[in-house]
Amino acid sequence: MKAGMFRTSLDILHYSGLSRAAAPLFGGVGAIFMLHHVRPHDGGASGFAPNAGLDVSPDFLDAVIGFVRARGWDLVSLEEAARRLREKEFGRKFAVFTLDDGFRDNLTHALPVFRARQCPFTVFVAPDYADGKGELWWEALEIAIAENDEIRPELTGLPDVMECAGEEKKQAAWDALYWPVRRMGEHAQRRWIRSFAARHGVDLAKLCRARIMNWDEIRQMAGDPLCDMGAHTLRHYALARLDEEQARHEIVASRARLEAELGVAVTTFAYPYGDAGSAGRRDFDLVARAGFAAAVTTRKGLVRAAHAARLTALPRVSLNGFYQKIRYVDVLLTGLPFALFNGLGKLKVA
Repeated sequence: MKAGMFRTSLDILHYSGLSRAAAPLFGGVGAIFMLHHVRPHDGGASGFAPNAGLDVSPDFLDAVIGFVRARGWDLVSLEEAARRLREKEFGRKFAVFTLDDGFRDNLTHALPVFRARQCPFTVFVAPDYADGKGELWWEALEIAIAENDEIRPELTGLPDVMECAGEEKKQAAWDALYWPVRRMGEHAQRRWIRSFAARHGVDLAKLCRARIMNWDEIRQMAGDPLCDMGAHTLRHYALARLDEEQARHEIVASRARLEAELGVAVTTFAYPYGDAGSAGRRDFDLVARAGFAAAVTTRKGLVRAAHAARLTALPRVSLNGFYQKIRYVDVLLTGLPFALFNGLGKLKVA
């Protein structure tokens, strides 16, 4: 669903009162919020900015924390949320804040907000990213399209040369490329982005180093008592597109590396991309057998009591750059949009 249509749907649910009326049926026991970038901006994406949904302002993050606290929800760590689920402790609703990938703005802009609000949070880190070797292919793709008037995809089914002068053509190029690249096998995808970036003047290593915290910065963040560090595979691979042994290695080795670098126990995990095509039942079982207390997907929804049986397949609520209004958060926390999306309340984990 396009952002404008979804905003309209949320507005209808909010102003009609339907979402609040449905809250007792679909409200769940808590919510796990998902963020990526947290940094100041002009209040909304302008021009060509296809990744703007991954980007929220510190002011919006602060407002959301204040909103859920004012609603009487407990602000807890992901591990504490998992404990409440295991022990069926549902007296008060909980909110968990999680950030994927370890972007440097999490340290410079998000951490001060969490400190000011005394709000626990979890950052999920892929060691390749912290090493400066991460290939942020979605950001590289955006930069290449934004900075060139034509691109050469070298992808089957696409023209040899695609014009992308002007916002409309840039968006069309993005729409043509993003999902074919997203759905590639992981190794093929990385080979493709290296070649594509080189053809279009994007330095992948420089991009990673500019965007992602290094190990010293991660240690600084991990040293804050409000912060927990979670694993996010070694290379930010979609586990479902790896064979079982490769997937197991990405899970186990990522935790071992984090624990060695940080000197702390790593008990939680986030699946890269996290949708149904990127992580499935096999991967949930692998993470459970590896001994993680909890793991999060990007599947949309509130946490419900039934998730106690599937602590390595927890849904999240995206704090999305296209929906930075508290009224949208209010509607999402009633659970009605997710119930409608998921077939009126079915628990889907695979």
